[in-house]
Amino acid sequence: MKALIVDNKGGLSIGEAEKPRPGEYQALVKMIACGMCNGTDTKLIHGGFKGFTYENDYPLILGHEGIGRVVEVGSKVTGYRPGDIVMLPFNYEAGGLKSGFGGYAEYGVVYDKKALTESGHAVNSEKFPDCAFAQGVVPPDIDPVDAVLMITFREVLSSIKTFGIDANQSVVIFGCGPVGVTFIRMMSLLGAHPIIAFDIDDNKLKAAAANGADFAFNSKKVDVKSEVKKICPDGVDNVVDAVGVLELINTGFGLIRDRGKICCYGISADCNMKLDWSDAPYNWNIIFQQMPRKIEEGEADTQVLSWIRNGAIDLKDYISEYVAFDDVINAFERLERGEIKLKCIITF
Repeated sequence: MKALIVDNKGGLSIGEAEKPRPGEYQALVKMIACGMCNGTDTKLIHGGFKGFTYENDYPLILGHEGIGRVVEVGSKVTGYRPGDIVMLPFNYEAGGLKSGFGGYAEYGVVYDKKALTESGHAVNSEKFPDCAFAQGVVPPDIDPVDAVLMITFREVLSSIKTFGIDANQSVVIFGCGPVGVTFIRMMSLLGAHPIIAFDIDDNKLKAAAANGADFAFNSKKVDVKSEVKKICPDGVDNVVDAVGVLELINTGFGLIRDRGKICCYGISADCNMKLDWSDAPYNWNIIFQQMPRKIEEGEADTQVLSWIRNGAIDLKDYISEYVAFDDVINAFERLERGEIKLKCIITF
């Protein structure tokens, strides 16, 4: 099968990979679409994803936001049928290629958590990995290509819950790209207030305001601390870094109230930094949510689907464009140049 492969120098190519063969508790999936991720995918390309090194883990197949159609089921599968549209198929190590996580390929596999549970297999065992809880059937009323966005939505909602951001809590959020805007929309729907957004792109700030930010500022044009203190003189309950820039932790120290939280989303390329809390209150918390647990993502399904179905969230509002798989390398080049503002979905 064809797959998008990154080598140990960060070079991208469409190459041949071994087509996966489903195990007894797995289903083989023909890919329909996979979303480009400016966090996971780009960090893997540049060798900055925690736990992956150019020396030991490349070449690998990229992609972690996949949707596909079941074409074959294993002998003990009871939860899937051929034709089902399913979420989060992966590829695993095969034929000399490793997984990162293999969604940009013509085929992938999903685990059947229903059959595994019925057979009594222990969760997080070799046969029953955690990812099974986030893999499942996409409801027929959801467009199978646009359903890619549900993966991001589940990750964000489960992270909001992990951060403990609740109704009537104040929030500063740095970064108004696809992930940041999703955070803003969901925090607004959950009743967080006020939400104060910062970015360096005025168009992204407009999107932030349209999605529920009470205030939106260009951090290159204003003094961040001064603007926040005008709105929340005692500091905010939460600062969310949706950019993945560790320096924002030190900026956040000057913005939170006593016992406030700095919430860091996504994998950090730099695993070391010098914290300076001289501008912080006496008591504070830092929470890193680098990768939601898959069981938490699965548990977010019900709320995400409810918001989509009642019109609170429109999937198309978060999509910039659709690109055919054969043009995926050019799409990543444009992503690196900042030419893709929202989600780009690769179609097969």
